[in-house]
This record gives sequence, C-alpha cells and structure tokens, in this order.
Amino acid sequence: QVQLVESGGGLVQTGVSLRLSCAASGRTFSSYVMGWFRQAPGKEREFVAAISRSGGRTYYADSVKGRFTISRDNAKNTVYLQMNSLRPEDTAVYYCAAGTPGLGVQPLSLYDYRYWGQGTQVTVSS
Repeated sequence: QVQLVESGGGLVQTGVSLRLSCAASGRTFSSYVMGWFRQAPGKEREFVAAISRSGGRTYYADSVKGRFTISRDNAKNTVYLQMNSLRPEDTAVYYCAAGTPGLGVQPLSLYDYRYWGQGTQVTVSS
C-alpha cells in the first residue's frame, strides 16, 4: 500500500512557475514508477509526465515538453513536477500516481498506475 499526498498547487498568472510535490508513504517508493496526470473541468484525466524507478528515464506529454520537468528523490520518498512558463490551458487538478508497469512499457496510461493521490489544483490566469 502506498499513500500519496500532493502539494504546491495554487493560483498563478500566465508565464510563472510552480513546483508540485508528491510525498509517498512506505519503504518501497523506489520500486514504483511515478507519474503526474491532470484533469481539467469536463475533460478526461490525461498524462503529463512520468519517471522511472531510478529517475534515469523520463516521459512527457507533448503539451508540456520543454516546460515541465519531473524528478524524484528516493531518499525523501518524493516526486516533483517543476512547471515553467505556465499557460491558462495548464489549469487542472494535478494528480500524482504510483505504479509498476511491465518492463519495456512506457508508463503513459492511467491504467499503468495503481495508487493515486487526492490531487492539487493549479489555476493559471491570463
């Protein structure tokens, strides 16, 4: 069992930066692939970014590539999402997720993740 708690969301203006954090409980954090997803009002939850167990491999949605950076600190059981150059279309509830997808599987689907946080709201005003 893994419990995930996101923090760092808020209301910001276009162009600024935010860093989201996701703290995980348990002693097996490093055994999980970690991902960030987001869900805007009236839309389906979508993949944002993911990071491998060691942190050596990262994956990004095209819409955030070059602006967002995912990282993890296995010693602190925490995964981060650094979001730069925020846009109004980035407005959503952001969810942290933990999963154990098979080897060679790119962890881009929400079905690759078993554990989810409660989410943190990010609102970007124009």
